[in-house]
Amino acid sequence: MPKETLQQVRARARAILRLLARAYPDWGPTLEFSNPFELLVATILAAQAQDERINLVTRDLFKKYRSPADYVRVPETELQQDIHATGFFRQKTKTIRAASQQILDGFAGEVPPTMEGLTSLHGVGRKTASIVLGNAFGVPAVAVDRHVYRVADRLRLKVGGRAKQEDATEMDLRAIFPRKDWVKATWCLVLHGRRICQPRPKCYECPINALCPYPKKTKDPAARANLRAKPRRGSARRSR
Repeated sequence: MPKETLQQVRARARAILRLLARAYPDWGPTLEFSNPFELLVATILAAQAQDERINLVTRDLFKKYRSPADYVRVPETELQQDIHATGFFRQKTKTIRAASQQILDGFAGEVPPTMEGLTSLHGVGRKTASIVLGNAFGVPAVAVDRHVYRVADRLRLKVGGRAKQEDATEMDLRAIFPRKDWVKATWCLVLHGRRICQPRPKCYECPINALCPYPKKTKDPAARANLRAKPRRGSARRSR
């Protein structure tokens, strides 16, 4: 594929987003929450875990712990037990308790509604902060998880040189998509990465195949199996 100008990348990105939004009309956050603090906790818990599992845990967790103070007061071992099913529960317990204490000490018990404030919290990086900003505060933000990173790389949604880090990918996507579409683009890319553009992609089912420059597109395994099973002309011996 010849090198594209920024304007060409933006035009292709707009077409990609239209098709993905049509393919995934359910785009949006998959973690359950009712306020910014719940989303912050759920996103911390979701590291290295499926959102479905996190939702099962937080449905009870959020009834027991309703504020940062609740997470600070509870004994560490008790919170570990409550979130054990999310994996890496010891580290996640430390992160949630430390961030909760910072919210109490530095932000009057309220989750800060800015990138600078959120990333000042223990264990909160740009991805987590962007999820909270975009979905709890309505602030346009691009969150780059492993799915967004993989899909954006395969689609070559980049500015200048090829982005090889999550932060660089975030900056590229912010430059390519209109600000009003940052949250939509995030979730459409997430869902596409989860459902189709997996580590081994299902290119034969991809709604944006024609717009994708990925050079190692996969073919339908069922079609390949049928092709192998079909006898070749003239291969069968004539009976005498």
